[in-house]
Amino acid sequence: MGLFRSIKSIFKKNKKDITETEQKHIETAEKYRKGMAKSRDSMMGQLRRLFESHDAITDELFDDLEEIFIMADIGVDTVIHIIDALKSDVRLRGIDDLNTLQEIIVDKVFEIYVKGEIVDTNLNIQEDELTILLFVGVNGVGKTTSIGKVAHKLKQEGKKVAMAAGDTFRAGAIEQLQIWADRVGCPCISKEPGSDPAAVIFDAIQYAKEENIDVLLCDTAGRLQTKKNLMKELEKIHRVIGREVPGAPHETLLVIDATTGQNGMNQARAFTEATNVTGILLTKLDGTAKGGIVLAIRNELGLPIKFVGLGEQIDDLEYFDIEQYIYGLFSDLFME
Repeated sequence: MGLFRSIKSIFKKNKKDITETEQKHIETAEKYRKGMAKSRDSMMGQLRRLFESHDAITDELFDDLEEIFIMADIGVDTVIHIIDALKSDVRLRGIDDLNTLQEIIVDKVFEIYVKGEIVDTNLNIQEDELTILLFVGVNGVGKTTSIGKVAHKLKQEGKKVAMAAGDTFRAGAIEQLQIWADRVGCPCISKEPGSDPAAVIFDAIQYAKEENIDVLLCDTAGRLQTKKNLMKELEKIHRVIGREVPGAPHETLLVIDATTGQNGMNQARAFTEATNVTGILLTKLDGTAKGGIVLAIRNELGLPIKFVGLGEQIDDLEYFDIEQYIYGLFSDLFME
């Protein structure tokens, strides 16, 4: 059974037959559906018009489909991959069933993301020892806010968390992180503006060890316009962290604003060159009509998406789930 039919079977079940696990799955899927309304309305509206204007599967239809996917920010290379996969799918040979084509589109989107392997979207949390999460990304993408939301989520899961205000150069960054720390109810270790970021994180690690902190979340500067200096700064931070906690940082999460589209992809490429990024935190997915950037990131950069922002509230940050994402993007099809 393809992914399309697997998901649809859950939502077509009688409520009394739904398991507790499936119910939680449905509840999270609903958050994705609401959060991805702009992307879904845009793409599904175009797909409906496309399928209404064609009564057969033709090269012209594929050309129009390609344009829709590119406009959704899926990325040219990824779109070409999807279209080629659709054209060669044996299920379409000798038929002109547009409903079947829609099902196969959903399956191909899933296949593009997983690439035939299990994609680990879990955080690399260490048991019974300090875990360090390093956050990188340009100014303005929502990095500080995301740190606060991740801290809140981890605290809700029973973790003892702390923050390190390693962005010592941007005006107001330290105060902003402190506000989030107060809101979450966790300590924030900081120094005066302009201090050495690595020194801040060193102090934060010593504090975390003394206070038996489970997870330390470290902010960093986002001065991509001075890429050479940024690389040196991140290298120094990595050396300090690795020396104090062997094997750390356990995650380096790149924060990208989904509304920036392909500009966000360019930022991602620059940061993956500057440091060892292990995953993506995609903010403001609810604020864009071009949610296809999820597929572009995975296909072109090979990085897993760990979190997505689906709203402005403190609990609107969700662990990424490809099935939930696909439901959020194509939920109209599952309800038909």
